[in-house]
Amino acid sequence: MSGHSKWSNIKRKKEGNDAAKAKIFTKIGREMMVCVKEGGPDPANNSKLRDLIQKAKSNNVPNDNIERMIKKAAGEGDKNNYETMVYEGYGPNGVAVIVECLTDNKNRTAGDIRHYFDKFGGNLGTSGCVSFMFEQKGIVVLENNGADEDKIMEDCLESGASDFSIEDDIIEITCEPNEVSDVNHAMTDLGYKVLSAEAEQIPSNRVSLTDEEAVKKMNLLLEALEDNDDVQEVYHNWDMPAE
Repeated sequence: MSGHSKWSNIKRKKEGNDAAKAKIFTKIGREMMVCVKEGGPDPANNSKLRDLIQKAKSNNVPNDNIERMIKKAAGEGDKNNYETMVYEGYGPNGVAVIVECLTDNKNRTAGDIRHYFDKFGGNLGTSGCVSFMFEQKGIVVLENNGADEDKIMEDCLESGASDFSIEDDIIEITCEPNEVSDVNHAMTDLGYKVLSAEAEQIPSNRVSLTDEEAVKKMNLLLEALEDNDDVQEVYHNWDMPAE
């Protein structure tokens, strides 16, 4: 199971420039606003908000910013009503792509996403055209605290994980999508530092790109999508070369 996580990509963004970090803050803030409106501003009674606060902190979002986001969402300060939209399509050479968005203007977002696909050698498809190639799994990424593998395995199984792998200084746990929060907090209680904990779309097979132009266009498509404030997550089955 190793290698399918977005963690290396997340790490790269976290270590990126200020503009990239600001994008991350914006996206997490939007998630928080939706979460607070749905489940309330108290993380003790809203496990999803508790997970998002942890996600914000692991992405170095200042505590003041987190508190401000929650207060804004709980009050009357934010008039935007964000809606979840999922777009599916193909990138260059048939790479399957799923784009998850939170938007307050569906027409704007749909137009932007279609433009990116058209511009960079792909095409936006209909709902379901590529999602059958993916399986939703819970992925919890931890910092390896130096424990031996037997201890890690014992802790992972105790937390409710279905599988785990260790790669360098990272432990990656797989679980059922609806058990992400439980596994997250169980591992936190056991003393592990959780770096990310989310349900992700994992491809059942991967596509390699050997054509230089296709690689360039695929990278540009991913960059354009990830740079859009409405886009929360991008999943694909491109077997990206290691950086």
